[in-house]
Amino acid sequence: MRRARGGTDGLCIGAVVPRTGRLAKLGDPLSFVLERLAPRLSVPARGAGRRPVRLAVRDSLSQPAAARRAVAELVDQERVQLVVTMAGTKVLPAVADACEEAGVACVTTTFPWQAFVHGRGGDPRRPFAWTYHFAWGLDDIAAVFAEMWEQLGTRHTVGCLWNDDLQGGLLRHQEHGFVPVAAARGHHLVDPGGYQEPAGDFTTSLDFFREYGADIVTSAATAEDLALFHRQARERTLRPRLITCSRWLAYPRGATVTELDRAGVATLVYWSPRHPYRSSLDNTTAAQLADDYEQRTGNPWLQPLGPAHALLEVAVHALATAEDPTDRQAVADSVGRTRLPTMAGLLDWTTGPTPNVALVPLVGGQWKPSRHHRHELAVVANSRCPEIPLEADLTPAY
Repeated sequence: MRRARGGTDGLCIGAVVPRTGRLAKLGDPLSFVLERLAPRLSVPARGAGRRPVRLAVRDSLSQPAAARRAVAELVDQERVQLVVTMAGTKVLPAVADACEEAGVACVTTTFPWQAFVHGRGGDPRRPFAWTYHFAWGLDDIAAVFAEMWEQLGTRHTVGCLWNDDLQGGLLRHQEHGFVPVAAARGHHLVDPGGYQEPAGDFTTSLDFFREYGADIVTSAATAEDLALFHRQARERTLRPRLITCSRWLAYPRGATVTELDRAGVATLVYWSPRHPYRSSLDNTTAAQLADDYEQRTGNPWLQPLGPAHALLEVAVHALATAEDPTDRQAVADSVGRTRLPTMAGLLDWTTGPTPNVALVPLVGGQWKPSRHHRHELAVVANSRCPEIPLEADLTPAY
């Protein structure tokens, strides 16, 4: 059911953030951005001056049911005009679905767009009415990974280390998944079938990869599962020339991730301090945002910082350009018309690959030893976004 209006006591953006539970650390970038921007959010008022925008935050508890309750509280108690969220392969869709049902605009990110659309039962012929997303696609991941594989030769047998959940199913999809793009470039993908997360043993996958002669392994595993795979591969003397993984980089950087840094795992780069992007709110550069995060938290920057900041930029832009920012339908329509340079790059919902989606460009990266940090992410493949310069050569594991 659509609810035409938000509250009458001002403008409010709601945020659903995993502050507790297993995804809590993944909520850190959005929590940081919310705290950083909260005191200075406003939109032009009719006539002259500025109209303040309030932020209301609810904890998803890292659980889909709790995320739905959080949306209900934001809509009923806080009277929000728009909701933002990121992180969680089950939590993010729960937030989006709850917003669709409640009739409130929602903007989400850091989730392949096919999962956002097809994982929620979407149909491009009948677009979502309230929910919008910006990210990359599984096809984009395949293209970037293939570009890195091809630096080691033109055609490879690639072992697929994918789970048995929604993520693995979408990667395997023969029409809009990872497989058709990689296969079209001449690579032979071999798949032992999905594993259950968290994994306890990868012997079956390792034996399968050895049998089919996989010289490269591609994955979307958590840091813990990928580290387990890497240790068991070494024990069984299976030595892929390269491992590519699309998921583990977003996790907090600890001992497990440092082990993967040393292993030379190659990954996606969707944001870094060296990206030539600026905030549409205050002209902050990517480098300044990363430095501010490190100074305030004492932790290394994380890629989700850029998209987290862009969430607030899009939300404020939608309120500023809506015909009536208190009307939820007008705000949702405004998101659908948005074309905005942000901290995550140019986001354009008018030319997306499918309705309700704006694309974020991807390049390929690999962690390298650095004087300043133990390792630093360097761009090693940039054909899909040449304005982001190459910083190092891809180094094979063997």
